[in-house]
Amino acid sequence: MNELTMQSALTPADFATDQEVRWCPGCGDYAVLKAVKTVLADVGAKRENTVFISGIGCAARFPYYIDTYGFHTIHGRAPAVATGVLLANPDLDVWVITGDGDGLSIGGNHLMHVLRRNVNCQILLFNNETYGLTKGQYSPTSRVATRSPSTPSGSIDHPVDPTQYALGCGANFVARAVDTQVKQLVEILKAAYRHPGAAFVEIFQNCIVFNEDVFDDFTARANVADNQIQVEDSAPLVYGVDGDRALAFDADALGLKTIDMRADSPTSALVHNAKNRNLAFALARMARPTFPMATGILYDNPGPVYEVEMANVGSAVRQDGKSLQDVMHAGFTWTVGETS
Repeated sequence: MNELTMQSALTPADFATDQEVRWCPGCGDYAVLKAVKTVLADVGAKRENTVFISGIGCAARFPYYIDTYGFHTIHGRAPAVATGVLLANPDLDVWVITGDGDGLSIGGNHLMHVLRRNVNCQILLFNNETYGLTKGQYSPTSRVATRSPSTPSGSIDHPVDPTQYALGCGANFVARAVDTQVKQLVEILKAAYRHPGAAFVEIFQNCIVFNEDVFDDFTARANVADNQIQVEDSAPLVYGVDGDRALAFDADALGLKTIDMRADSPTSALVHNAKNRNLAFALARMARPTFPMATGILYDNPGPVYEVEMANVGSAVRQDGKSLQDVMHAGFTWTVGETS
């Protein structure tokens, strides 16, 4: 690295704005904001080439707190705006910031299409299992029996699993992270940044006011080792304080099972393959408390990028020399005339 490059390199502090960060004290969003600034500095992002796009919700304040370009859009429509931005300028680095309510309720349709089209952006979905901005109503990810202002007797809705949803939509990069596990979060976000196409990251985020410690069973320091498995590509799926447990293939159930490494052969442990969508689904489906919660990069298998494909189509059309008028009058047409 030459002297000029060293002088021009940006630090995390260079991505801070003059806006007061207004989240509740202790909110998990602070940790995510810090991680994102770290990633932007580490990957050498340029402020003038970076865009943060958000919808509505607590997390949607993100564009105000990052010194780049940004759009604070309407409820659930951030993926649609991001698609338009990238079609207009595919060279931009676009981040979509959404929440479990914004992204999976009113925005579920838009999220589906940005994932299946494989638009080249990083999508961070903050999941706190509540509508925090509007005072704690239950959200699409809230668990059955969740008591809230909108469900005082307990929610009867079956929750959406964001990671399974993303995989089902055909996403080519799907990961899970925890707001306070910053080291893992930073590495996941760097991988998402490098991935060509849509990169979906679900972030378990603590809402200290309306849903405090809802993920405590696998995120609290005392519970992480035994109740969370941090997956890495090509590494054995092993967890536990002493690495004494692992995931193995259950031939009878055609799924996963947990094994005791002290009693079973170590070779029985599965090795993670981030290009295996079936394995990613199996990891995403694991339910507590029978299984540990899987975090890390569950699936990473690049495919054709939407903006690139669209540019190729546009180039072919231009070479063909047909005008819009030609296209409009091609094939079967009819003329509406006066009736007698």
